[in-house]
Amino acid sequence: MTTQTAYYYTREIDLPIDEAEERVREALSEEGFGVLTEIDIKATLKKKLDADFHPYKILGACNPPAAYEALQAEDKIGTMLPCNVILQEKDGHTEVAAVDPVASMQAVDNPDLEPIATKIRDKLRSVLDRL
Repeated sequence: MTTQTAYYYTREIDLPIDEAEERVREALSEEGFGVLTEIDIKATLKKKLDADFHPYKILGACNPPAAYEALQAEDKIGTMLPCNVILQEKDGHTEVAAVDPVASMQAVDNPDLEPIATKIRDKLRSVLDRL
C-alpha cells in the first residue's frame, strides 16, 4: 500500500533491493520515465568516509515530455529535476519512496507548473502502486 507524506510517497515491498530495483525500473519505464542518474549511497559512503550504511540507492527519474514542458514554463526548474526515487533495504524488505513533485513545485511561484507536477505525481504514484 502506497502512503503519502508531506513531500513523498512511499511503499514497502517484500523483496531484496536488487529485485526491487528491477521492478521499479520496469514500472518507471511503463510510465514513460528513464533513469538519468543513479547513486549508490552505501558504496559512496564506504568509499569516501569508510562508513558502513545499509543498502540505499537514489534513482534520478525523468519523463522527457513533462521535463520539456516544465522547462518551457520555468527555465530554472532544472534545479529541481530529475524526480528522485529512493530504494533502501531494511530488515529484508525494501522501502521505495518517490518525491511528490506537487509539494516541491509549491516553492516555485508559477501556476503553469501545477498541471505538469500533478501529471508527474500521478505517474510516480502509479509506479509505486504497481510494485
